[in-house]
Amino acid sequence: MKSAIRMTLVGLAAAGAFLPAPASAQFKNQGYLTDSQGNIVRAVGAGVCVRTSDWTPARAVAACDPDLVKKAAPKAAPRAAPKAKAKAKPKAKPKAKKKAKPKMLNITQKIELQGMPFGKAEMTDDNKKELAKFLASLRKATKARGPVAIGAVVVTGHTDRIGSLNYNMKLSERRAVVVKDALVSSGVDQKLIFWEGKAFKQPIPVTKFCDNKMKRKQLIECLSPNRRVTVEVVGRAVSLAKPKAKAKAKAKPKKPAAKRR
Repeated sequence: MKSAIRMTLVGLAAAGAFLPAPASAQFKNQGYLTDSQGNIVRAVGAGVCVRTSDWTPARAVAACDPDLVKKAAPKAAPRAAPKAKAKAKPKAKPKAKKKAKPKMLNITQKIELQGMPFGKAEMTDDNKKELAKFLASLRKATKARGPVAIGAVVVTGHTDRIGSLNYNMKLSERRAVVVKDALVSSGVDQKLIFWEGKAFKQPIPVTKFCDNKMKRKQLIECLSPNRRVTVEVVGRAVSLAKPKAKAKAKAKPKKPAAKRR
């Protein structure tokens, strides 16, 4: 069965296919999505490594998150011998200024579609509205950025803890596929979507207070947030924020000259 992984973005890629990985990429117990050859998958154009749901700052690698990896102190370079003074070259004519390229932003957006029906792989009406609103926000320009060019979408299905692991794993995968199909029908390129099921391995923290001694109907209602699908988008957008103007230093008042006696 095809499988793909979650959608972090730590952000925020031009639309197109992933570089090395097909929609049936293999998943390993690590922080980044890898293809069948073990290469880390990146969103096209964004240069953003796609993180899995198992990612933590401790699993960061320099190729993907250099700011999170401690860098070795640079060795002091040997002093170069003083060079002889070169003859002054004639000044070249100033070149025409090139137009500045627009600044690009790496974008990571995430949504949790919670409260799916117990034992079913179906989206509720609220889930459908939330997903449509989420996609509309990506396509709409804001004061800070333009529309997001999607580079990757990671869809992860989840279940509550009622039932066996095998049953819930298959159910979580079916839920992920239902949301994946909804994304495709909304215009998202199927080649950009990775999906997987997690069963009940990643519960919502608040549901730990749901006691198994509750009546079955009450327990099912209490665990409702866990019956969900996580959708995470990684992409790029043009920055629309205006650069802040540097404040000019105020000129100091001149002191009056001392009069001669």
